[in-house]
Amino acid sequence: MNMADLLHLTVSSDASDLHLQAGNHPTLRIAGELVFQTQLPKLTAQDTRKLFESIATEEQRRVLARELELDFAYSAEGIGRFRVNAHFQMGTLAMVFRVVRTVIPTIEELGLPSICKTLVMKPHGMVVITGPTGCGKSTTLAAMLDYLNEHAKCKVITIEDPIEYVHQDKNCVFCQRELGTDTKSFPAALKHALRQDPDVIMVGEMRDLETISTALTAAETGHLVLTTLHTPGTVQAMDRIIDVFPPHQQQQVRLQLATTLQGVLYQNLVPRIDGQGVVAAVEVLIATVAVRSIIREGKTHQMMNSIQTGSEYGMQTLDEALVRLCRAGIISKEEAMLRARSPEEMERLFQNPRSARNGALVGEK
Repeated sequence: MNMADLLHLTVSSDASDLHLQAGNHPTLRIAGELVFQTQLPKLTAQDTRKLFESIATEEQRRVLARELELDFAYSAEGIGRFRVNAHFQMGTLAMVFRVVRTVIPTIEELGLPSICKTLVMKPHGMVVITGPTGCGKSTTLAAMLDYLNEHAKCKVITIEDPIEYVHQDKNCVFCQRELGTDTKSFPAALKHALRQDPDVIMVGEMRDLETISTALTAAETGHLVLTTLHTPGTVQAMDRIIDVFPPHQQQQVRLQLATTLQGVLYQNLVPRIDGQGVVAAVEVLIATVAVRSIIREGKTHQMMNSIQTGSEYGMQTLDEALVRLCRAGIISKEEAMLRARSPEEMERLFQNPRSARNGALVGEK
């Protein structure tokens, strides 16, 4: 059993992830479900160590030994690109490989809201994509940047950990920087990016106060900043940005965010009813005058009402997105109800034929 064979199996099975862990069979995640590859022998601690050493550089081995954690990108010739996490569990080395599709899907192919096109064409400000781990945030960002690449002439700097999708210059000029290889940290790369004549900066993840602060400054000084967070909704993304700062700075941050924010997308993946993979259900928050006022005044508890009444601006709640997908025959009602924020609200939307009526929001052509 070698790494190339395992990665080939992953890609040929149309899996999104490969899990390698001592004591288990190699395991694939297919259409959101874990599938044990019982036709293959269970891995030993020696197996996982050898598999890691077959693809890792000396520097990567040193980082893993020092930090006990490692994220890196790996390209297997003739097979594809992968985002890899190596870690230890119960004293043994384990790895997870995420397949990185080499062809960047379009916004339409992903079924994303058409408002994504509007947001990525903004001349400045901040756009945040949020959601749980593995919900496709990186793919959404890649699709949005590819649309920009087709329709605008911009200098785009991406700061990623690691680089996933590789963008070829079409109308835009891309500079893609990877943590560990091209730069030491998100904050350092962001600060220097401001001196590299960018129009658009994509920050793979806002992990700390310094990164968030620098990203807000970049958005405030005439750049478009695209980035991601891990929060359970659009409203919580704003709270996360503000709460990371000490109390005496939070009002100033509210003012910055109210000025710079363009929109927040929260997405979650739902199995398709036809068994052909998953589709994103997307909650959309757009920074209207009312939303900016709510942010300034620290009344984010009122934000959901703005989303519910903001369909004319391209806004939709998660529940509305789920109902639209269900009505379009893409997902089942059972799957929609499992992910509903409010089962009662979901039932009301299903019963009202005029609810969730703007289908264009979820990517229909």
